[in-house]
Amino acid sequence: MVARMGNGIVWPVETPTTSKDAMAADDARGQAPSAHHEDLPVDSAAARAAFLSATRFAAVAAIGGLCFGWDISVTNRAVKALQANFHIGNALLGFAAASAVMGAAVGAVLAGRIADRVGRRAMMKLAAAMFLVCGLGAGLASSIWMFIIFHTIYGIGIGLSSVAAPAYIAEISPPRFRGRLGSLQQLAIVCGIFGALAMTWLPFHLAGGSGKPLWLGLAAWRWTYVSELAPALLYAGLLFSIPESPRYLVAKQQLPQARRVLSALLGARDVEPTISRIADTLEQEKPQSWRDLRKPTGGLYGIVWVGLGLAVFQQFVGINVIFSYSDLLWEAVGFGEKSSFTIALLTTGVNVLITLVAIALIDRLGRRPLLLAGSAGMSVMLATMTVVFAGASTVNGQPRLDGAAGVIALVAADLFVVAFAVSWGPVLWVLLGEMFPNRIRSAALGLASGVQWMANWTIAVTFPALRHALVVAYGFYALCAVLSLVFVWRWVRETNGVSLEDMPDEVSPTAAPPAAT
Repeated sequence: MVARMGNGIVWPVETPTTSKDAMAADDARGQAPSAHHEDLPVDSAAARAAFLSATRFAAVAAIGGLCFGWDISVTNRAVKALQANFHIGNALLGFAAASAVMGAAVGAVLAGRIADRVGRRAMMKLAAAMFLVCGLGAGLASSIWMFIIFHTIYGIGIGLSSVAAPAYIAEISPPRFRGRLGSLQQLAIVCGIFGALAMTWLPFHLAGGSGKPLWLGLAAWRWTYVSELAPALLYAGLLFSIPESPRYLVAKQQLPQARRVLSALLGARDVEPTISRIADTLEQEKPQSWRDLRKPTGGLYGIVWVGLGLAVFQQFVGINVIFSYSDLLWEAVGFGEKSSFTIALLTTGVNVLITLVAIALIDRLGRRPLLLAGSAGMSVMLATMTVVFAGASTVNGQPRLDGAAGVIALVAADLFVVAFAVSWGPVLWVLLGEMFPNRIRSAALGLASGVQWMANWTIAVTFPALRHALVVAYGFYALCAVLSLVFVWRWVRETNGVSLEDMPDEVSPTAAPPAAT
């Protein structure tokens, strides 16, 4: 017996059928049918080799996330120097800092339209080229608008990779391990944040400050943007070591290459049946467009709305305020520059460790339980921070935390990061890569990713103006965390272990109890 994934890959199975009773029970719980089968070759050596191949392919694809995380940290550490160097106000500072995110929204929407035409790996190669050129350009920019242009183009590359990588990983991953492999995208992001934050300490320390000259007459903050060449070169080089997805290769009639890829993932005996199944699937499909996201009766398919809701809520809880403006945030409430850096480093380190915990849990507990627990934890911590900032004193128009209030705010912020990192951080990218049915996956993933980046941009560009009204900012983030809990409970279905080909177009309220019989 075999089970076919959405990319046409056939995995040997050990159980003959999926229980209709189990499927009915899943449907009653508001979940998609589970894939009750083994999804790796029966032979242990072949299974290990297939899993390692899939892991290597996924890890390389996820390096685009490392580049994004690197840029988050570099921008976080450079915002004060940007404002001083170019003599700009808070509004323009927020626009400049968020320009990469604005570009990412554009890149994600573009990727959703063309990913199936040029292939996932080609999209990632284009993104790597943008990272190489624009990291250097942002570091050498002579004006704030030149910086914004290069930073925006860098963001377009981020958007391209944010669509191509999750789709690629989902298509080459066995269902039983798809959550863990899909979470590598988020792990790469947080590792980039942590690595760049640690790295920026050296040039700032050597120069005596972010705005002080370091080498070749360039200020230290400029060298941190130039450092973005390092992960970009790594990404570009390793992309040549992984193949295009088998589905794309068959679609382009590149059958010898498809056979080689499938041999690495499956073993020789399943290659030809898999190619036949991919070809059969492609014959039944047509090129994707935005029109495919609409139901025949009008309006978007329910699953598309769920994807958009998840994308918005992930950002509207304010997580990127912690990472993009942590220095400004903690200095604004009374911590010194060195203390603010230590806090930021600790926070990002916690983020990395908890993301590793999430990777271990996501295929065991499922996506939905992690999201529910994360929303509950974030709600409590954000409410705590709102109350603390409401009681802050004001010095020279800025909030100031004294005594135990500062410690409480710091602990709440770190626990908020823990709640996010174990849930919404990795789970969003896993869900966006797998939750949509095959015939609309690229278009829906592109739209949802674009909306996610737009939400990210909205939060990033508004926070500089709100940093003197932290009660308002954190009150809004807390409200969104509560709403995210309700949204997941009501509308998000479990996709753990479900074959890509079984993802539904529509959703039903998950909180509704089974009908009485």
